[in-house]
Amino acid sequence: MIWNEHHECMEREELRKLQGERIRSMVERVYFNVPFYRRKLQDMGIEPGDIRTIDDLQKLPFTTKQDLRDNYPFGLFAVPQQEIVRLHASSGTTGKSTVVGYTHNDILMWSEVVARSLTMAGISGSDIMQVAYGYGLFTGGLGLHYGAEKIGASVIPISGGNTKKQLQLMVDFGSTAIACTPSYAAYLGEALTEEKIDRKNIKLKAGIFGAEPWTEEMRTQIEQLLGLKAYDIYGLSEVIGPGVSMECWCQNGMHIFEDHFIPEIINPETGELLPYGDLGELVFTPATKEAMPLIRYRTRDLTRLHAEPCECGRTLVRMEKCVGRSDDMLIIRGVNVFPSQIESVLLEMNETKPHYLLVVDRENNLDVLEIQVEVEEQFFSDEVKELEGLRRRIHANIASLLGLSASIRLVEPGTIERSMGKAQRVLDKRKLT
Repeated sequence: MIWNEHHECMEREELRKLQGERIRSMVERVYFNVPFYRRKLQDMGIEPGDIRTIDDLQKLPFTTKQDLRDNYPFGLFAVPQQEIVRLHASSGTTGKSTVVGYTHNDILMWSEVVARSLTMAGISGSDIMQVAYGYGLFTGGLGLHYGAEKIGASVIPISGGNTKKQLQLMVDFGSTAIACTPSYAAYLGEALTEEKIDRKNIKLKAGIFGAEPWTEEMRTQIEQLLGLKAYDIYGLSEVIGPGVSMECWCQNGMHIFEDHFIPEIINPETGELLPYGDLGELVFTPATKEAMPLIRYRTRDLTRLHAEPCECGRTLVRMEKCVGRSDDMLIIRGVNVFPSQIESVLLEMNETKPHYLLVVDRENNLDVLEIQVEVEEQFFSDEVKELEGLRRRIHANIASLLGLSASIRLVEPGTIERSMGKAQRVLDKRKLT
């Protein structure tokens, strides 16, 4: 088990002192190594010496996802390319991904915070961990993999999908812990019944679920279906990946590893800093990240922070489950989906109008996406073969861009409701709040 009692139970003033030291060092590094930040700080009349304590963090500018896109792919890296040992990427609003880099020390730090997360869930070296998050450019799979290995657990790197194989290995290998999206966990639970697998043969005791919003009702359902205790984990690739915060056994919010990731809550409209307990946008400064240490990164996630001591003994601040986002991004089966991505695909096709609706629902505990698309009148033919060909092309183009399968429904011109104000592009039926 990885239990960093010193940092996880540190007195608040001692922690603030440590954060101040790490912020000073970070600002100096980005000022001299990242032209984007140097220009931004100079424009504000800020020099590294102006940042002395954690209170000075508020003097610094915010960083947005647009800044990452504008500096695609490596413009925000603070170390030479030869020191980058890992590249990950997530989807953005255009064809370009949001790219993040890691040094060797970043990987070690990431492994540690995930290991500390798993320890909160009671997972140790005696466990067999089935990692059913996607591997590859998505940070979920490798993040949980490295953390589980660090605590000495036996890792099954099965990745996502292939449900029958998941269940077979769960039984044959005696998995005691699983990591995946909550919707997939619920789906696995239902598949157990469909496959007539005796739950006496399932040894799962803990599940680490994140990468998409989920409710307390779903937690209860998953725990009943799989016979385990379900824990919430939070992270985002721009900060590090999974392991930014994690629930302890008290399950009264997710503890943020503040020795590495400094959180703030702001008013999403004004940028004003809000006190503990107020709902606002979550902002992170990953103070120890070497490859790409972002200053005050706006996550767009809406939540509250609580600083009261936890019954588990940790003094780390806790964040509530995110209740939504301050932008229009959807998270579907762990994949970031922006309406503008869909629009970019449709605008490249002559047969479709720029009017569409994304209908998101949850069927059999899995997120499903239907895209309703208006077709130009001259192309809305009675020829079923022609319409089916168009539907298949749209499906393929969107799957290629998002890495996500969606149901495409072609509709006649004028079918989708118009708005005099901001277009309503999304109908989310998942009841996540």
